[in-house]
Amino acid sequence: MIKIIRTDSKNEDFSNLVKELDAYLKTTDGDEHAFYNQFNNIDVLSNVIIAYDDQKAVGCGAFKAFEDSSVEIKRMYTQPEMRGTGIASEILKALEIWASELNYKACVLETGIRQKEAVSFYKKCNYQIINNYGQYANMENSLCFKKII
Repeated sequence: MIKIIRTDSKNEDFSNLVKELDAYLKTTDGDEHAFYNQFNNIDVLSNVIIAYDDQKAVGCGAFKAFEDSSVEIKRMYTQPEMRGTGIASEILKALEIWASELNYKACVLETGIRQKEAVSFYKKCNYQIINNYGQYANMENSLCFKKII
């Protein structure tokens, strides 16, 4: 049974999952990895979700304030052997609920166009493609999404 917890970026399980995520992204981002990585500092994340399967951390996600009424989803990751089990959907839904409880009205996020599974996942979760925002505005590999919660 999957257990979802709320925590922050000081959680060691979160740090370990992020290391796995970064290793994965290093291969998919290629030469652009250093650019993207500079925006993924986890010490600014106070709102972190971790999914556990039999007390083993298997997935995570987080958000940070983006604008007055929206948050930016960050550091979404599910271990490869657990993909396709619905864990990512549970993590994302938990993040949306938490953001809503804090009176945010929308979630935005960025993913790479090379991460085809992520793009399909966010579309399946009713995220709509928007113009690339902020630091991603001129990045051809970036694809930005938004969902009203």
